[in-house]
Amino acid sequence: MAERILTIDCQVHAYERNKPERPWVGFLTGPDEVTGDDMIAAMDAVGVDGALLISPFALYAYDASYALEVYAQHPTKFGLIRPFDPNSETIDADVEEWTSTPGVVGARIMLANSEYEADHPGLNGILAAGGRAGVPVNIMAAGKLPLLRELAQRNADTQIVIDHVGLAQPFNPPPPAEPFADLGNVLSLAALDNVAIKISGAGTLSHAGFPYPDIWEPLSRIFDAYGLERCLWGTDWTRAVELLTYEQGVETFRLTDTLSDSDRETLMGGALANIYKWSPAVAE
Repeated sequence: MAERILTIDCQVHAYERNKPERPWVGFLTGPDEVTGDDMIAAMDAVGVDGALLISPFALYAYDASYALEVYAQHPTKFGLIRPFDPNSETIDADVEEWTSTPGVVGARIMLANSEYEADHPGLNGILAAGGRAGVPVNIMAAGKLPLLRELAQRNADTQIVIDHVGLAQPFNPPPPAEPFADLGNVLSLAALDNVAIKISGAGTLSHAGFPYPDIWEPLSRIFDAYGLERCLWGTDWTRAVELLTYEQGVETFRLTDTLSDSDRETLMGGALANIYKWSPAVAE
């Protein structure tokens, strides 16, 4: 590339060690702790300018207090996203409070492994509130893409972003035997103008090893269907830690000759900055 492009990771996580003051509610594959400082160091080492910091549902459920602490320490590096509880009785107020908080760029819904239906009032409440606030709603929907389609159609004024290529991704090797088996459903959602997609964690779906040559044919079909302006590169760090390094998650997309320089500029930061109306502050 002629010059380094603005690079924004669409999904990273930070968390502190399990402790009584902020206990984990579950388990997340990865180190015992990945602080905001740790995440910044990993990004700086490979020239990633900023990231969307997602409060990890597996550890903190709907409590985003640690993400807010990280943002307070690194306000130029992170945009904030937290998951919301579809069964909350105060969804409108919860989303309004969150989206009026400095640094916040979006909300999240966890559909995977759920039994929700498309008419669920809480799901639609979160989506409607996100639309009113003008922030994207990220949806973890592996295995639930038909449900996501119905929700997106019901909430056409809300920008929806599909997490992790819309596919189930492994926490440990090996990847699924047919990692792109649900690609048809992924591609069909491109027909909805209010849906974008994170190309996050894609290397974890490879059977070939770094630089993952076998991911490019299915990814190219996604790029063609959605247009790169609706595709957002990311690593899903640190969920992917057992399958690849942070550097590999970045360099895969810098090294491939399937992307032009302008493609990379859009995929690795430009589309995200446009969709989320946010970009990190970069020193001149």
